[in-house]
Amino acid sequence: PYIYRKLLSCPDRTEYDFSSVRYCISGASALKPDLLEKFEKEFSTTIVEGYGLCETTAVATFNQLHRDRRPGSIGTPIEGVDIKLIDNDGEEAPPGEVGEIIIRSDYIMKGYLNRPEATKEVLRDGWFYTGDLARADEDGYLYIIDRKKDMIVKAGFSIYPVEIERLLLSHPSIAEVAVIGVPDQVHGEEIKACIVLREGAELTLAELADYCRERMARYKCPRYVQFYKQLPKNPSGRILKKKLRQISGLEERN
Repeated sequence: PYIYRKLLSCPDRTEYDFSSVRYCISGASALKPDLLEKFEKEFSTTIVEGYGLCETTAVATFNQLHRDRRPGSIGTPIEGVDIKLIDNDGEEAPPGEVGEIIIRSDYIMKGYLNRPEATKEVLRDGWFYTGDLARADEDGYLYIIDRKKDMIVKAGFSIYPVEIERLLLSHPSIAEVAVIGVPDQVHGEEIKACIVLREGAELTLAELADYCRERMARYKCPRYVQFYKQLPKNPSGRILKKKLRQISGLEERN
């Protein structure tokens, strides 16, 4: 999605001929339906969203072209791949409920090199535990919710950062955002929003607070907000939340 946002913001994009580009693939993070629609309209192409990890030999699911494409979904398992969603009790989650994605196939890795404990943690009875949370609809289409380790537990409430991120990204002044949990003595964790504004845009904390309170439950509103010129990313454009947590920890100690 990061690349598609960048291409849409490129001022000279209309000077290039994209007519030979029939299909595009999206992965690494959730693709917002409005971004998909805008890109496909602008470049007259089709984005196919999927999901996979290095441990699953990249691809595990796709919005497959011979089936209905559902914006916001990572599609259904490809041939030879079995997927379950497992709740906190180890039971299979019913349609509509959130569970951890676990995958079984002939393409799963044998293990991490020289890391037996890490391998044992994710490979259990032939299934690979991804650490990603998702829900499935009645037809088996999967929708990513968040990373299990990114979930924020505040005063007993389980809060998915991606839900807050999507809302914040709907603000016209915000270009990028990452929501993380930070330690709090009272609530266990508090919510921090790390924000990059669009070029030339301005946004006060009071304006942002009003925007959030009008659109989400109070307990989901960020307690802390920090503005950045850019967020740390890996080579594929995924925001490095671990790095942001490290930065926040250093700032708190200082």
